[in-house]
Amino acid sequence: MLWNSLLFAASLVAAVPVDEHIFGRSLGWGDKLNVARDDSAVLDSRAPAAGDPEGNGFHSGYYYSFWSDRSRGSVTYNNLVNGSYSAQWNNIGNWVGGKGWNPGGSKVINYNGTWSGRNANSYLALYGWTKNPLIEYYIVESFGTYNPSSGTSRLGTVQSDGGTYDIYRTQRVNQPSIVGRATFYQFWSVRTSHRVGGQITTGNHFAAWEKSNLKLGAHDYMIMATEGYQSSGSSSITVKEVGVEGVPYPDQPNSRKDNN
Repeated sequence: MLWNSLLFAASLVAAVPVDEHIFGRSLGWGDKLNVARDDSAVLDSRAPAAGDPEGNGFHSGYYYSFWSDRSRGSVTYNNLVNGSYSAQWNNIGNWVGGKGWNPGGSKVINYNGTWSGRNANSYLALYGWTKNPLIEYYIVESFGTYNPSSGTSRLGTVQSDGGTYDIYRTQRVNQPSIVGRATFYQFWSVRTSHRVGGQITTGNHFAAWEKSNLKLGAHDYMIMATEGYQSSGSSSITVKEVGVEGVPYPDQPNSRKDNN
């Protein structure tokens, strides 16, 4: 997960020019994870952070990813037991991290914890990718001072897990992704009533997107993520698949790969 601007930013599909943004930034999560970055000079300017080092891999039977743009401030991210993690950030440029699955897919998950982002530029979201087609997707549970639906056109709604989610689609043109630079769509479900904890039935969102002609591909990773942009805050989140005993990857040793 890597680069230098934005909370979810995206060029809008259809009538909106590529250089217009949502989330007040010009780049999205796809600019951050497992992809090459060309701003190496920025990497050396950020103050070192305590906690676990940035990267992605497996920890305590779960997949995880942790990234920051290293432009300013600091972030401390800690992988905890099983599906838990904690984070604290201070005057950060941009960071995102969390735990989940690789591959992701149709699951019923439960998450709980704390998040101090209501009055900051931050959010909680289930985030993932598919390939063939290459799609970046978000199920947004809570956001802070910036509304992720600003400037977009709603394609529909989905009722799921006690709430209403608005559906959107945006597009990234010739931007970094999990397969290198590419042009791809982003699919969004944004919950209208914020919460920090509850059940997410991912299949309900996938089916609703399909009805709106938003077609996913083969699932890559999926994490329950915290992100902060030009803000300070903290979170402590635990995620688990409902009805599944134990961790999803009991045979995976703890591992970490550097973010490219």
